[in-house]
Amino acid sequence: MRTRRDEARAERDRARRDLELLARYRNEGDLSAREELVERMLPLARSLARRYEHGPGHLEDLVQVACVGLVKAIDRFDMDRGLPFLRYAVPTMLGEIKRHFRDTGWAAHVPRGMQERAMEVRSAVDELAARLGRSPRPAEVAEQLGVPVEEVLDALEAATAYGSISLDAPVGRGDEPDGTALADSLGEPDEAYELVEDAAVVTPALGVLPERERLILRLRFEDDLTQSEISDRIGISQMHVSRLLRRALERVRAIAGNERVAGR
Repeated sequence: MRTRRDEARAERDRARRDLELLARYRNEGDLSAREELVERMLPLARSLARRYEHGPGHLEDLVQVACVGLVKAIDRFDMDRGLPFLRYAVPTMLGEIKRHFRDTGWAAHVPRGMQERAMEVRSAVDELAARLGRSPRPAEVAEQLGVPVEEVLDALEAATAYGSISLDAPVGRGDEPDGTALADSLGEPDEAYELVEDAAVVTPALGVLPERERLILRLRFEDDLTQSEISDRIGISQMHVSRLLRRALERVRAIAGNERVAGR
């Protein structure tokens, strides 16, 4: 069984080997040394990428992004500072992964700080869920990260902007879509609102009409009677009904038009 001393010795050996490979690549242009260093760091790149995995098939893309960060770290590392290469490589790879999410991953614009907080929250949620055996509460996530609960809630809401769904996507469960598109389930402008507005404008106009003209309008448009039926109902000729109906409508239109202009 390996002790902490053994692990510390192995870590020093790895750090020393990393610097040897870096020196061969920098000083001698030895590309095989660079390739060996990349291969040594691949498990680490995969481990870092797994923190931000969002679904099947996504991990390998993130590993490639982490490897881009690894190559940048190899090319930019300052050997004169005397630090282990790993201390520089890890933040560089994480920065490349976060930049990838910021530039290509979000369906809507979300500030960079909030994007990073959302990813931290997601990672903490996954870790706590594995430990607790259930979905953690926001307060537990906040305690894990050492941030206020409000920041966790904001990050969870921001995370909903990460993905988008086409309006043409089929609606249904599993592999059995019901043949309708998502757009078909969205709301449409309700014409009844226009009727409400029209009624609010027309009602005061009706109040200034003579009683017989109001009756004719009600019989025609509410009871849906013909002009002939109206003439029989109120005892006047159909021609007179037509004349009164036309005059009443003209007066209503004129008054309603003035009401709309005044209300603007």
